[in-house]
Amino acid sequence: MLWNLIAPLIVLSVALYGLFRRVDIFSAMITGAKEGISVSARILPALVPLLGAITMLRSSGGLGALSSLCAPAFDLLGIPPECAPLIIIRPFSGSGALAMGAGLMAAYGPDSLIGRTTAVMLGSTETTFYAVSVICGAAGIGKTRYIIPAALLGDLAGYITAAAAVRWLF
Repeated sequence: MLWNLIAPLIVLSVALYGLFRRVDIFSAMITGAKEGISVSARILPALVPLLGAITMLRSSGGLGALSSLCAPAFDLLGIPPECAPLIIIRPFSGSGALAMGAGLMAAYGPDSLIGRTTAVMLGSTETTFYAVSVICGAAGIGKTRYIIPAALLGDLAGYITAAAAVRWLF
């Protein structure tokens, strides 16, 4: 019951805080919406090709081939090879990774090693290319020389740690 009230209480507290500080809440909301639209317009050129490339990779069967190539390396790192498609798609697409994770859990069960590893991986990593394109696009950063490799190494550390934690805890 309390959980159903959290969002309305947050909205009410923000509104009361704005009234207390004598802020025109409606104008502030309109200004934020205008800024959101301009940010969307700036990042859209980066997102369209990214989403198109993901769709082509999945539709062409390239994802399956790439998963087969990477599976032995993931096995050496202690990551279940069945999680390879999830690991490949996660940096590009959150919804694609979620669908991939749901498929893995349906195939192997949510309480299996693969199901639990999948769940922890989904919760401990980020859609790297999407996040970088949104953040850098919003901030006006054109050169992402070190951002992508560092973020992908962080994702790899997250995948390895997720697999190790699931093996250790379960």
